[in-house]
Amino acid sequence: MTTYPSPMVTVLFIIKKSTYTCLLSALLFITCAPKGFSQELVFKKPSLETERTTAGKDGAVYRFPGVTNNVDALVKIIGRSSSKVKLVDIDLTSSGFDNAFQPQVTFNNGTTPGGKSDWYMEFDISFVKSATSMPVNVTKMDVTALDVDGNGDGLREYVTFYGLKSYTLEARTQITVTSVLDNLLGIVGSVAGKKFLAPTTNYPDIDPTATRVMVTNKYENVKSFRVRTGGVSDGENGAADRMYSLWFKSFTYQAPVDGSLPVKLTSFNATRKADSKVGLSWTTAQEENVSHFVIERSVDGSNYTEVGMVFAFGNSNTTREYNFTDDLKNNSNGIIYYRLRMVDMDGRMNNSMVRLIRTGGDKGTASISAYPNPVVNELRVTLPAAWQDKSVTIDIYNNNGQVVKRSMAAKANQTEIVNMSDIGTGLYIVRVSNGSESAVQKITKAK
Repeated sequence: MTTYPSPMVTVLFIIKKSTYTCLLSALLFITCAPKGFSQELVFKKPSLETERTTAGKDGAVYRFPGVTNNVDALVKIIGRSSSKVKLVDIDLTSSGFDNAFQPQVTFNNGTTPGGKSDWYMEFDISFVKSATSMPVNVTKMDVTALDVDGNGDGLREYVTFYGLKSYTLEARTQITVTSVLDNLLGIVGSVAGKKFLAPTTNYPDIDPTATRVMVTNKYENVKSFRVRTGGVSDGENGAADRMYSLWFKSFTYQAPVDGSLPVKLTSFNATRKADSKVGLSWTTAQEENVSHFVIERSVDGSNYTEVGMVFAFGNSNTTREYNFTDDLKNNSNGIIYYRLRMVDMDGRMNNSMVRLIRTGGDKGTASISAYPNPVVNELRVTLPAAWQDKSVTIDIYNNNGQVVKRSMAAKANQTEIVNMSDIGTGLYIVRVSNGSESAVQKITKAK
């Protein structure tokens, strides 16, 4: 990775500031920029807030002073996918760009184990008046993720941005975009976002002209936002020590393609019904120029086929509910995967999160099926038919009877997923309750 000096960037920034006037008060920060370009925010010289937790640990807060006039940024480590994920440096300066926020994150001491691995570290970035904790509202801001690539051998980086207004990619981008709807710590309800997954191709250095592995995310009227920096690997690999470069400025793309969040998907559920039927339901809180939803089914989680289509309301700022019933009578027993493909009026498409249905077996008794067993990363818990669409709590107990993990679903799917990657090896009890009934199963957590 080559270090790129910042004087040229500084000159460009000064030109922008001499052309436009920006107003700032203690509670309001207004950015001004030509032709849709936002003012650059500069992330340098972070310091650990001494009253907070240990450096690199969950809850640790770092202050970046003077990201713009009279405004600091606070970067907080919210969490990580497992204890194997560690922060090496909150802002690496030996490579990349001095003005960018460049966290260095490693997984499993830099080498992924055999089999598939998926890891991340989540950050909350908030803006405050300088030397205080008083929130500041940013009316317009661009965040560009540079060099979202792989190592040339089965490992790929990804960045997930939450609450963004829109994003820009190169027309011939190598980045794969997926819509996500996640429950984030400290935030009530699910938060929509975009996951940008890199190719396996390794791009040398951190090059701002390598637009095929770049994405610019646009935010409006935010005091804070969440971002995850992570990676995936399909086997043992010695390149799991990754540096991410997030530069808070706009860039020029050769053939830009703008994406947005035309659908604010607040729920997507799959429940197993009688007579081999599967009920799919989803809710939107916002729609903008949406054409229709395509329901897709898969038996392997990779290759999907269309099984139906539902037309959207199109434009709406109120809650809209949708339903679709799929018939599985011609499918053999096993795991069935479902997702939505959301299509805009101009033909652009985004995929939803994936839901699972398990076919076969007894649906009528108050018993659960937790698998795989032993489990490494994701535990899938299949619920009785009568519990679906109801409030369900899943508790994981250790041998001492202590709850080491809890997952709650207001409207349970037939199969719920619990992340077990941050739990140590050993024997555990899975207890699932719907408020009046409960069922248990023993499982083994493997490495």
